[in-house]
Amino acid sequence: MSQQTARGGSAAWALVITSVAGFMAALDNLVVTTALPSIRKDLGGALHDLEWTVSAYTLTFAVLLMFGAALGDRFGRRRLFIAGIAVFTASSAAAAMAPGIDSLIAARAVQGAGAAVMMPLTLTLLTAAVPEARRGMAYGIWGAVNGLAVASGPLVGGSLTEHISWQWIFWLNVPLGLILIPLARLRLAESHGTGAPLDLPGTLLASGGLFGIVYGLVRGPVDGWTGTVVLTGLFTGTALLVGFVLYSIRAKNPMLPMRLFRSRAFSGINAASLLMFLGMFGSIFLLAQYMQGVLGYTPTEAGLRMLPWTGMPMLVAPIAGILSDRIGGRPVVATGLFLQALGLGHLAVVATADASYAAQLPALVISGIGMALYFAPASNLVMSSVRPKEQGIASGANNALREVGGALGIAIMASIFASRGGYESGQAFVDGMRPALVTGAAAVALAGVATLFIPARKRPAAPTSPPAGPTPEPVLETAS
Repeated sequence: MSQQTARGGSAAWALVITSVAGFMAALDNLVVTTALPSIRKDLGGALHDLEWTVSAYTLTFAVLLMFGAALGDRFGRRRLFIAGIAVFTASSAAAAMAPGIDSLIAARAVQGAGAAVMMPLTLTLLTAAVPEARRGMAYGIWGAVNGLAVASGPLVGGSLTEHISWQWIFWLNVPLGLILIPLARLRLAESHGTGAPLDLPGTLLASGGLFGIVYGLVRGPVDGWTGTVVLTGLFTGTALLVGFVLYSIRAKNPMLPMRLFRSRAFSGINAASLLMFLGMFGSIFLLAQYMQGVLGYTPTEAGLRMLPWTGMPMLVAPIAGILSDRIGGRPVVATGLFLQALGLGHLAVVATADASYAAQLPALVISGIGMALYFAPASNLVMSSVRPKEQGIASGANNALREVGGALGIAIMASIFASRGGYESGQAFVDGMRPALVTGAAAVALAGVATLFIPARKRPAAPTSPPAGPTPEPVLETAS
């Protein structure tokens, strides 16, 4: 049984604290993108090094998310939430002080580990604090703040890089983390999950499998797809993931119970989440460089011009949360994903070495509305597809698959880019980016199809109409 400790935890404080923590974790997924050219100039590094400044974070984030959720369920969600914030804050400072590209990548990996403990517990703590009838709106606000992080990531990264230095994209996290730690200690209620023992074999299998696959994809364009290291990573990673599934089916207390995937709702939304982040992250990774390296925008100008896409969740996500309460999450999420796919496809069509911003704007707006319609209802679908005791691991699994999708998206789309184009000229960059964007659009469209397999929400039965004619007098019964 889940145990709650009354410590003044309120829905309002839980919403504020978990939203700001989610903002920090989501911001660092994309804050680096517009700073990549400056980091490359300052610290050196090739394309695969730039990929790792993003992928090192998303990979450790993805690999450890379910383990982080399990630690919270076992040892206390608030306690582990605070520990995750502390690790994230300290590693942000280390990234800001990194003297070289390798130390930056290492600090980013530790950042991802801290975020992996912190992020899944935000939804669990929020769900525990908010009454069920108001969770759609709460998830909508939480999603809007995460959308704000996605929106401000390229813009904040670009502005700080241009006007101060790229190091400040990491220093920004330090004061936020130092404020959140005492607030979480004083204002959040402690809770626990089922008390099941930690699944160390499952963690090792899943972590090794994910690392092997993503590492192989990142190194493929550099070492060649038939290289020993690449093939070893891909095949070993796949074998370990298959082993993880087989082990989890038979284990008594698996990290991720495979029976959860018998639910069409759980399977559908998780497949959609993986594919959505695959298409979105890979596209933003390339578009941020396209706007600066090809179209000649400054980092700030590039961030501002991406706002119609990345900033739309701030406006639309709360509305999407309310809609999901009224009509169900499936139609809202499906509509959003198909709009996102349409926008990415349009960007692939209009991209040229001298494309005007006016030509790109409609696609950016369509993609932004689509992304906004996805965020809040997706969280609601995940949390409502399992029993309350399993919401921690469900949140961890969904966030893990999102981050795996992001890491895979950057790896796959950068590989397509490298095979068809390069940095030699603006036209070479466009030649590589176009097929990559088409791949991203196809992945997001498949995400929309996966959403359609989620069962529709059952409508409450209409009240039975009284029979026509005069109302009968009530019959009073007396005890004999």
